Amino acid sequence: MRWSDLLRMSISSLRRRKLRTFLTVLGVVIGTASIVVMISLGLGLQQSMYEEVEQNGGTTSLTVTGKQGDGMSFISYGTYDSGSQEPSDKYITDEVIEQLRALEHVKSANPVLNISAIALKGKYAANLDLYGMTPQELESRNIELLPGGSLPKPDSTELELVFGNMVLTNFYEENTGRGYWDSGELPDIDLAEDQLFLILDQDAYYASQSSPGMDMSAEGSSGAEGGSSGQVRAPKKYVVHASGVVAGGTEEYNANSYSVFCDLDTLRNCLQKEFRGRAIPGQPTTKSGKPYKQFVYSSASVQADDMDHVEELSTVIRSMGYDVSTNIEYINSMKSQFAMVQAVLGGIGAVSLLVAAIGIANTMMMSIYERTKEIGVMKVIGCSLKNIRQLFLLEAAFIGFVGGIAGNILSLILSGVINFVVSGESMGVSGSLSYIPVWLILSSLGFAVLVGMAAGYFPAVRAMKLSPLAAIRNE
Repeated sequence: MRWSDLLRMSISSLRRRKLRTFLTVLGVVIGTASIVVMISLGLGLQQSMYEEVEQNGGTTSLTVTGKQGDGMSFISYGTYDSGSQEPSDKYITDEVIEQLRALEHVKSANPVLNISAIALKGKYAANLDLYGMTPQELESRNIELLPGGSLPKPDSTELELVFGNMVLTNFYEENTGRGYWDSGELPDIDLAEDQLFLILDQDAYYASQSSPGMDMSAEGSSGAEGGSSGQVRAPKKYVVHASGVVAGGTEEYNANSYSVFCDLDTLRNCLQKEFRGRAIPGQPTTKSGKPYKQFVYSSASVQADDMDHVEELSTVIRSMGYDVSTNIEYINSMKSQFAMVQAVLGGIGAVSLLVAAIGIANTMMMSIYERTKEIGVMKVIGCSLKNIRQLFLLEAAFIGFVGGIAGNILSLILSGVINFVVSGESMGVSGSLSYIPVWLILSSLGFAVLVGMAAGYFPAVRAMKLSPLAAIRNE
């Protein structure tokens, strides 16, 4: 008997029992959709991690930070004794950047300066997480900007800022302290067009706020530092504007959403002028409180020439006395966690498919009882036992195939609904919460067919063993 004849007979048999076939297929649809949607949630988290890694330099990126004598990583504070420097005190300076660039397999090495600043606009204020980077480093970050935006110009005499798309939510009313997270209303500020006041000397700002006689508006942006002895020094207010805003709405989280970027040299010059003769906050100092002789950066962003050299390069840099973190290490640590998440979610979905398999087995067994005489006639007219087995396995596989296709369509719809209703930001991830790749659709379809055939195997074997004479006499 030809395969086309077997397939035609299988479909004809299923069509004669429409309701039972529909209910059995429905079980496969629910089982397939459950397992695909569950796994897609884990894949969505993994995809979000990869997108975040790409926004932070990709798989060849290394972040190098300094280390103090007590073994603690140096990020934004430190004490340096010019008379007795400990050999283990390691800071990221221009000299260190040149040493990193000279290492084998290093494609680029750029300093990064991370400081806190205050932004003012009318009655609103915000604490900014400000990153000073070189033009090369900013370009390597592949920061997607809204139309019309651009990266800060390195030769600008004024600070040009690139605002994260969610920075606006950090602004609050100075008088009441209420902000977006309290009222749910965004401040009336257009970061792309409005000019803001930027304050680098936060200590002076807060001190002036607590001094009733200090008039902040009188200082304006002139940068007056004078005042008689005993008076609170008024901080300089820099007039700044945005060169660009990170693409996305105020509820679309990404790795750059809450960050503010500017040119490193411009920021460094502003800090050195602002704190002339004083220690810049975040810079290491001597025991007497004097500034360290060299400018110290928060970290160094190093790019390896190939992903295979990242581990080797990180070992070399650690041997120099610095702390190193890599995106590869982060990915490897997260992969095992995501594998467990996907296994648990997939197992939950597989339970539904197991129930569907029981339904297929029950349907096929009932079909055998109802078609006992038909099976006996087929044997009497010469149909082989192999053809009878193939006939019932095809029916079971067809149920799994139709259920798998419908289940995948349903899972795509559910995935779209999940991504529409539940934003990535609410789960602390960027991008889509549910991600269904092509391989998952094909795998689930094949798995549904396999489950159908497995469920129909024993009923098919039972059909083979029926006695032809007993089957014909059966009423």
